[in-house]
Formats: sequence, structure tokens, C-alpha cells
Amino acid sequence: MKKQFILLLGVVMASTSMFAQPLGKRAITLDEAITLARVQSVDAAVALNELKRAYWEFRTYKADLLPEMNLNATLPNYKNRYSLYPQDDGSYLFNKENNLQIDGELSIDQNIWLTGGSLSLNTSLEYLKQLDGNKRSNYMSIPVALTLNQPIFGVNKIKWNRRIEPVRYKEAKAAFLSATENVTINTINIFFDLLLAKANVNISEQNLANANKLYEVAKAKRKMGQISENDLLQLKLNVLNAKSSLTDNQSNYKSVMFKLRTFLSLDDNQELEPVLPDTIPAMKLSYNDVLDKAISNNSFALNIQRRQLEADYEVAKAKGDLRQITMYAQVGLTGKGSVINESYRGLKDNSVIEVGVKLPILDWGKRRGKVKVAQSNREVTQSKLKKESMEFNQNLFILVEQFNNQRDQLDIAQESDTIAIKRYNTNVETFQCRILSE
Repeated sequence: MKKQFILLLGVVMASTSMFAQPLGKRAITLDEAITLARVQSVDAAVALNELKRAYWEFRTYKADLLPEMNLNATLPNYKNRYSLYPQDDGSYLFNKENNLQIDGELSIDQNIWLTGGSLSLNTSLEYLKQLDGNKRSNYMSIPVALTLNQPIFGVNKIKWNRRIEPVRYKEAKAAFLSATENVTINTINIFFDLLLAKANVNISEQNLANANKLYEVAKAKRKMGQISENDLLQLKLNVLNAKSSLTDNQSNYKSVMFKLRTFLSLDDNQELEPVLPDTIPAMKLSYNDVLDKAISNNSFALNIQRRQLEADYEVAKAKGDLRQITMYAQVGLTGKGSVINESYRGLKDNSVIEVGVKLPILDWGKRRGKVKVAQSNREVTQSKLKKESMEFNQNLFILVEQFNNQRDQLDIAQESDTIAIKRYNTNVETFQCRILSE
């Protein structure tokens, strides 16, 4: 047993030391980085969770259009108190009540999207037990009842939701696609930032090597008295500046690498070696084609449509609040008895019709003002949407033009880089020859 424990301890210590050591370099291409970012980056997870939230919000809206079954019950309602009751002569007395009441109702409810009301099919049973006096038991049943609750002249929220919620869900799906593409764009930017930082480190190392070489030659020249002390100090200062530049670029390289590792959710001990892409896809974009695809796939057009519908809904809601009339109607059968079976015999009519009205007589123009405010907000929203649409089309045109010019810009940059390298090498050789010839 002791040997097994020692062996297990050794395995754990070996595993710990293994994970504590750096994992070495890992070559990573742009395509690999994009794939990792889309699968395991935090930004991709956030985009997916936002889509899931939108999906369940849409599912909740769809459920409002379907019938649902509900049970309402009081189990139990016990009373042992004095209550105030009116008498036949108009006076009031405090009477003792001591009873136990249990009631339950089972209903199937359905929202009516066409009218904005609700229809319910109910069945209920109520039990009352007197605990004082004759201690009688009473049952009252409503075997079946049909109930309608219908607002009149008010805004039909269900109908408006049928117009708004599908657009909101489509917008969320399009936003997910846009967020996924943003993950790709961010990955590309960080990846090429790392490539640039690596190139700067290489340039700094080359500059330091050249500066050290010139300084070593200058020290030999100084011993022979062929150069001044001032020139030697200047070359030494160049070495120090090259070292400082190399340190800064190395620090920046590590920072960008840490940023890329964090973005891709990779191990912190892993050193990434970015691989420069071999080829660049050659393509030419058409503004009209890009605009059509943006309208079809981008969330912007759906966002414009949803906000317009929401502004229209606020106006309709404000107008509906000018007057409130609600109709409540119930038709069914009811019965009562001292036992349950008796309460379902000799059923009698049980009907209720009620119309509630709330009309403003004097509100100092408050409701009318709310309508005007909603209409003004809608006009402001329409102006904003028009401006945003113009800016979206303008920015899209600029992006298409910039994309189409990238190939030419890359060719120019490549040729300029070749010329710059030749000039740099020529200047270094010229300077070295001048130092050696002095």
C-alpha cells in the first residue's frame, strides 16, 4: 500500500512538472486561427448565447399563441374570526364565522390574436365546511363554463407581436452571422499584428547585429587612432538605441502573442509562430451585389424594419389608451349540494355579462398629449432610420472600393518593400566600407 502511494505521488509530481513547463512553439496559420476563434473564442460564445436567448424569446412568443392549461386552487382557506354583516333593518352586527373552504378551478385558456382577447373553458368545484353550529358541508360546482374577456378599442398587443417578434428573431439570426464574421475580422487583425510585431523584432535584431559589427570595427580603428572618440561614442550610442528598440519590439511581440492566445483560448505557456499566407484570393466586388447581400443577410435592414414597427406600435398603443372598454362574458352551468354528487345534479344556468367602461372626461389633454408624443417619436425614429440607411449605403460603397484597391496596394507595397531592402543593404555596405577605409 505504501509503495502504491509513493508511486502515485511520483506520477502526480511528474504530471505537475510537465504541465508547468512551456509547451514549445506552435506554428499557426490564418485559416487555423479563424477556425479556432469561431469554435472556442469568448466572442463566439457570446454571439451564440445571444442567439440562444433570442431563440427562447421567440419560443415564448409562439407559446402565447397556443392554448394552455392552468390549475388555480386554494388548499385550504380556514377562517375563525368575527366579521361585520348587514342586517335586514340596515344595521350591522359582528358575527362569528368558523369554517373551512377549499376550491379549485381547471381552465384551458387561449389568446385570440385577431381581436386581442382571451377565451377560457373552465370547470370548478368549491367546498365549504361549517365548523360551528350545525357543522354542515356544502359543495358548489361549475361543471363547464365558457368565459370571454375582450378589450374593445384598445391596442391588440398580440396582433402587433405577430408582426414584430418574427422580425426580431430574424434580426437576431442575422446579428449572429455578423458577430461570427466580426470574430473572423478580429482574428485576422490580431494575426497580422503578430506577424508585423515578429517582423519588427527581426528588423531590430538585424539592426543590432549591424550596429555591433560597426562598433567592433570602430573600436579597432580607435586603437589605431584612425577615428575620433566622438565617432566611437556615436556608434556605441547606436548600439544602445538598437538594443532599446529590440527590447521594445520584443515586448510588443509578446503582448500581441498573449492577446492572440487569449482571444483563441489557447494555453498561456504555448508560443505561437504565425505563418504568413502564401496566396491572396483575387476577387473583384460589385457594389450592387454587395448591397443586395447586405440587405438579405445583414441585421441592419431587419433592425430598421423592427424599429419602425415598434414606433408604429407605440402610436397605436397611445391611441388605444384614449378610452378603455372591456367586455366580460361567461356562460355555463352550476349546481350545489351537501355531497359532491348532488352538486352535479339539477344544474342551473350560470351566466355573467359585464361591460366595463373607462372614459376620460377631464384629463387636461394628457392622453392626447401622449398620442402626440408617440407620433413625434415615430417621426424622429423615421428620420434616424433614413439617416442610418444613407450612412450604411455610403460606408458599404467605401468598403467595396477599398477592398477592390487592396490588390493594387499590396503589389505597390511589395515592390516598395523590395526597393527599401535594397536601399538599406546598400547604405549599410556603403557605411561599412567608409568605416573600414578610414
